[in-house]
This record gives sequence, structure tokens and C-alpha cells, in this order.
Amino acid sequence: MILEAVILKIKPNLDNEFEMAFQKASAIIASMDGYLSHELHRCMEVKGKYLLLVRWDTLEAHTIGFRSSSQYQRWKQLLHHFYDPFPIVEHFEAVEIN
Repeated sequence: MILEAVILKIKPNLDNEFEMAFQKASAIIASMDGYLSHELHRCMEVKGKYLLLVRWDTLEAHTIGFRSSSQYQRWKQLLHHFYDPFPIVEHFEAVEIN
């Protein structure tokens, strides 16, 4: 399992619009092959800051499967205009601790 983690900074006064658009976009990402789950968290200290966590079967399910799909174009259309600056997407894998 791969965990995609993204800090999203939303342009001022667009939080409600972003959250409504994200609700629509959630159905898009949830329909993708290799998708497992996702969560969106609103920062309690900083207005307009969110944490997006997405779980994928593999890194390629996200970087190739989702990002090269026509569904990703719709995702971009719904969400990308809210970000300032554009977010950095990072991927993590679990560390086995014995």
C-alpha cells in the first residue's frame, strides 16, 4: 500500500467552494483502479490549509493510472484552480518495525 500525502493551501475565502468541489471530485478518484481510500482534513490552526491522504495499491496506480486518465482531467478542472501555491505531492510506504 502506498500513501499519497498532500498539503493543500486554498486561495483566501474559497474554503467552502473548495470543499463542495472536493465532494464532487471524490467520486472521480474513488472510481480509479488501484484506489483504496482517501481522507481530507481541514487544519485547525491555519485557515485555508488542508491535508489530503490517499491510499493506493501501488505507486503506479496514482502516477500513471490516475494521472494519465481522462478522469484526472476532470479532477484538475474541479480542483486545481483553488491551490496557491500548487501543492507538492509525496508518496510514502510503511516501515516495518520489529
